[in-house]
Parts: sequence; structure tokens; C-alpha cells
Amino acid sequence: METKELEKLIEVIAKLRAPDGCPWDREQTHKTLKPNMLEEAYEAVDAMESGDMKHLKEELGDVLLQVVLHAQIASEEGAFNIEDVAKGLREKLIHRHPHVFGNAKVTSATDVLNNWDKLKQEEKKHRTSAMDGISKSQSALMSAQKISKKAVKTGFEWPSEESLYECIYSEFEEFKEAEKEQNREHMEEEFGDILFATVNLARWNKIDAEQALLKANKKFMTRFRKMEELAQKPLTEYTFEEFDELWKKAKALLCDVKD
Repeated sequence: METKELEKLIEVIAKLRAPDGCPWDREQTHKTLKPNMLEEAYEAVDAMESGDMKHLKEELGDVLLQVVLHAQIASEEGAFNIEDVAKGLREKLIHRHPHVFGNAKVTSATDVLNNWDKLKQEEKKHRTSAMDGISKSQSALMSAQKISKKAVKTGFEWPSEESLYECIYSEFEEFKEAEKEQNREHMEEEFGDILFATVNLARWNKIDAEQALLKANKKFMTRFRKMEELAQKPLTEYTFEEFDELWKKAKALLCDVKD
């Protein structure tokens, strides 16, 4: 049943791209669809966060649409088709799971990840630097996490968490110095160093910095909306002290709801 539905979906996409198909779909290229791929992936993650399975099913469908559509475009160009995509993925999964499809022995998830990295390195022999293979399209925060993890795998790591804190504090001091100079380029550079060092603190504590910031964004927006509900006058007329009091009230009310 599942295979038939996938086949029907592939047929629909091919029809949309046909000469007598949809004008919009026919105009699309790998390049024009890049924003759609990112947007659909993020919306699927939002659905996962919500726990709404109906919503997640819909969003995963939108992600699948992107995969099939890109494969259809590639097929028309004579590069590859959806079967090639599936075949390549199947072969990679089998190769990187020798403890399931071969004779390798593992005792933990850590062993699995170590084997995965080793096998991946064997597949990517053309990569000469530990920094190779980092996506240029992902968010800066996600890139920072990946860069940090790759560097650590070579042994380039802080000797202790305390030394990492010292690094973060020193970056703040360097930013203050740049601020005194009022050199915007230098300030931007030092602020970037603060963010990168902070990402390393998250990695050290096995925290996903991207997810942590997404949650912080969500928390802030929820509290701000509550402030808007509680406000007795336009927020633009509030003083700092009034804002602070309103923020605390909104925070307390939301904590009560959670409890």
C-alpha cells in the first residue's frame, strides 16, 4: 500500500512538471526551490515540537514533496531519478550499520556513532580538512556547532569547562575594548567570538545550541504576548521600570499556568 501511494505521488509530480502541467511547477529549478526546502524542514520541526501528529504528517508530506520534486527535476536533466536517490540512501544505511547488516559488534550508541564517523571518512576520502563537509546553507548557529564538533574530534578541545568559561569572559572583555574604539568591524568580529565561544559551552554540556535558542525565542514571544494582554496602555508609553514590572507579572502568570 505504501509503495503504491509513493508511486502515485511520483506520477503526480511528473504530471505537474509535464508540458501540459502546472506553469508554476514547470518553472521551478533546484535553485528557486532552495527556500522552500528550508522552510518545509523548519515547519516539520515546529510540528514535532507541538506534538500534533496530524500536523506532523502534513508537514512531513511537504518535506517529501520537496524530495520528489527535486528528483523529478534532476530526472528531466538526465542526472538521476528518485530510484537513484532511494538506492543511494539504502546502500549508505547498510554500509554505515555493519552491526545490523554485517558482523561488527557494538555495545552502545556511542560505538555506533564512532563507527558511523569512521565509515563516513572512508567514503569521503576527497576531504582533506576536518572543516570540509560543513553546509554553507544552514544557520550560522548550526554551522558553529558543527565546526566545533569537528574540531574536537581532532583533539582540539578545552582542557576543562572552567577554561572555557575563562575564554567566554575574555571574549566579553575584548568586545568591550572594541566598543570603546567604536570600530564597527572590530565589534562585529569580537561579538562573533562571544557567540562561537558560547556555542562551545553548549556543546561541552551536550546542549543543542540551535534548539536552545529556538526555545528561548518561543519563551520570549509567549511572555511578550502576555505583556501585551496585561498592558493598560500602549507599550510605547511604558517606562523601563513599568516594562520590568509588566514582564515580571507576565512571567509569574505563565509559570502559574505551567504549574
